[in-house]
Amino acid sequence: MPHYLKVEVLRMLRNKRYVIFVVAFPLGFYLLYSNLWGAQTDEATGIKGSVLLMVNMAAYGALASSMMSTAVPWAQERHSGWLRQLQITPLPAWAILATKLVASLLLVLPALVLVGLAAVITQHVSLPAGQWAGLLAFMWIGTVPFVALGLAIGSVLRPDTAQPAAMISMFGLALLGGLWFPTSLMPEAMRNIARVLPSYDYAGVGWRIVAGQAPYGPDVAGIVAWAVALSAVAVLAYRRAVVRA
Repeated sequence: MPHYLKVEVLRMLRNKRYVIFVVAFPLGFYLLYSNLWGAQTDEATGIKGSVLLMVNMAAYGALASSMMSTAVPWAQERHSGWLRQLQITPLPAWAILATKLVASLLLVLPALVLVGLAAVITQHVSLPAGQWAGLLAFMWIGTVPFVALGLAIGSVLRPDTAQPAAMISMFGLALLGGLWFPTSLMPEAMRNIARVLPSYDYAGVGWRIVAGQAPYGPDVAGIVAWAVALSAVAVLAYRRAVVRA
């Protein structure tokens, strides 16, 4: 299992699409937006723009990483016969899924760390050590629902359809979750949709942490509920993919 995990991580780090969507985009967006609006203060939360944008772009990078490192590669592996090869190895099914989950969680870290470093170096963002630790820990573990969604997409769709489905899901969750612009600017119908999405709860916990407040209970409950539900869907979709392989 450790060797399989190493292969998974190295393969994604050599993937140009991963580097562009997961590292370059959120980092570039943060540098651009923070220079435009970093000195402003958000009226709804009272958080300085440079700090709020750090949470939003780190969340976007983590969301993109967790989905891009699972959906399309997993669909390609099924289509190429790699899943059949894995099935004849001593690796049990749970170990294959666990390796995918751990590899995706490891690949989330570059986006979180680089956006945080950019905020500290370019915008002089400063938080107490406890807030940094809480923010990074939550934003790392909180990507489990998005990993599960990526695995489910990769298990049920072909590579040529998994890619657009993953990208539409990724951009939709980022847009409606308030990661690109505040949900207060959205029409009422879009705000109602945003409030039930895991990306909104995910960013909401991050906003509360950088504001020095305890995470809002319904936001945490929303993330946990989505993690359980989408993980169950991912397991069922994997079993279906195994039967077809």
